[in-house]
Amino acid sequence: MNRRTLLTAATALLAAPRLAVAQGAWPERPVRVIVPFTPGGTTDILGRAIAAELQEVFNQPFVIENRGGAGGTVGSEVVARAAPDGYTLMMGHIGTLAVNPSLYRNLSFDPSTSFAPIGLMAIVPNILAVNPRKVPANNVQELIALAKARPGALTYGSGGNGSAAHTAMVAFCQATGTQMEHIPYRGTGPMMNDLIAGTIDLTLTGGPAILPAVRSNLVKALGVSSLRRLSSAQDIPTIAEQGVTGFDATQWYGLVAPAGTPRPIIDRLNEAHNRILNGPRLRPRLEGEGADAAPGTPEEFRDLIARERTRWGELIRATNMRPD
Repeated sequence: MNRRTLLTAATALLAAPRLAVAQGAWPERPVRVIVPFTPGGTTDILGRAIAAELQEVFNQPFVIENRGGAGGTVGSEVVARAAPDGYTLMMGHIGTLAVNPSLYRNLSFDPSTSFAPIGLMAIVPNILAVNPRKVPANNVQELIALAKARPGALTYGSGGNGSAAHTAMVAFCQATGTQMEHIPYRGTGPMMNDLIAGTIDLTLTGGPAILPAVRSNLVKALGVSSLRRLSSAQDIPTIAEQGVTGFDATQWYGLVAPAGTPRPIIDRLNEAHNRILNGPRLRPRLEGEGADAAPGTPEEFRDLIARERTRWGELIRATNMRPD
């Protein structure tokens, strides 16, 4: 064995214990969780819920940092460029991880390779809701009739280009042969404020963000975008059972880290994440807010992202969907 080989081996032996100690000690300081949208939307609500639980598990602050803009790409880029040390995570969702690669052609990062999936957190059906003062529709078919009578006159809001509400409404318009005008916002919270105020006519967005307004009679729910009714809102029929056969456009949310984050850290986060979702505290809360807990492995989450990227990429190309 020559001198160079001996030096290389010695360096590796010295470095290995330090790496193991560093990974074993994680987290030694606060962890930031980037939410790539403004406060008040489903991404923010779920991100704060899981961060609070992880904080208790690891006895370190998990600090939410809202970085909204450009359909979630601004915050996503922050995470993609962050050090892969376990101290920066992101609450990702269908838009940031599956839709944006096809919608935004000049991203400075690739969502399929820039992130390490930790775990899927929740499946969230969208709720189609209107401002009842502006839209005299009591069900999905009445809304379709109004939209066909006045092509392009009805406005729908979303949390931004490529957001779940945006893509779900594009799918709805394609399935029903209707045309409506998209009004993108910097987040679901501001969009909901304008829907309640009557600035826009309707939306198709996640239950946690819109159910409180439905239950307060501030907006009227017409249908649910999943193939089955919400367990927490059985009185709202599905869009599919109202004549839009097979319509299924749900959201999903989950934690990711920058690519290259050590696997021991990913595994520790995944184990804690799944234990929280299977526990007696968060699961009932999610169900009450219109979300279904969806614990699983990082590999299962990665496969879901890949399948959804293909599915929604096909829709974007078929409808010539572009940022508004």
